[in-house]
Amino acid sequence: MKTEDLISLLSTGVTPVDPRVSARRFGRAIVLGGLGAVVLMAVIFGVRPDIAVVSRTPIFWAKFAFPTMLAAAALFLALRLARPGTTTGKFWALPALPVLVVWSAAVAVLFLAAPDARVPLVMGYTWRTCPLNILLLSVPAFVAVFWAIRGLAPTRLGLAGAAGGMLAGAIATMAYCFHCPEMSVAFWAVWYVLGMALATLIGAVLGPRVLRW
Repeated sequence: MKTEDLISLLSTGVTPVDPRVSARRFGRAIVLGGLGAVVLMAVIFGVRPDIAVVSRTPIFWAKFAFPTMLAAAALFLALRLARPGTTTGKFWALPALPVLVVWSAAVAVLFLAAPDARVPLVMGYTWRTCPLNILLLSVPAFVAVFWAIRGLAPTRLGLAGAAGGMLAGAIATMAYCFHCPEMSVAFWAVWYVLGMALATLIGAVLGPRVLRW
C-alpha cells in the first residue's frame, strides 16, 4: 500500500474537533455551578435583607468585582490547562493581580483608620465562618468545573485541579457576596482570599485523583 493510500484510509471518517467545545463545556459548568452556589446561598444562609439598598452602593460592586476578576483569571488558566500538553506560560501569575489590588486597598484603608478600628476592619463579624461558607458554596461549581476539565483530557492534573478549584471558589464567593454583611475591603483581603485559597488547594489535591482519564 502506498503512503498516500494509507493516509487517505486513516483519515476517512475522521470528523474535525469543534474548536468551541472548550467554551461550551466551561460555559455550562459556570452556569450550573453559579446557579448551584446561588441556590445554596439562598437556602442555607439567605440573601441579606438590605440587598436592595446596599446593591446601589459602589462598595458592594467593588466587593463583587473582586471574585469576578479572580474567576476570569482562573477561567483563563483552566481553559489552557484543560487541554493536553498546554502550559500557562507567562500567565501563571494572572490571579495575583486582583489579589494585589485588594491587598493594596486594604493597606490604604488600615493606614487611614484609627488604630483601635484596624482589627475590627479585618476581623469583621463573620471571620470564623466566612472561609468555610465559601467552601460549602463552592461544591456545585467544583462538580461542574471538574466535569468540564476532565472531558478535555488534561495532562497537568495538579495545576488543572488548582485552576478549577480557584474558579469554583471564586464563583462561590460571587454568590456569597449577596449574603455576606461585611463591607470592609480589609475583611475581603483576608477572609475571602483564604476561602478561595482553600478551594484552590483542595482542587490541586483532587486534580490528580479526579481528573485522570
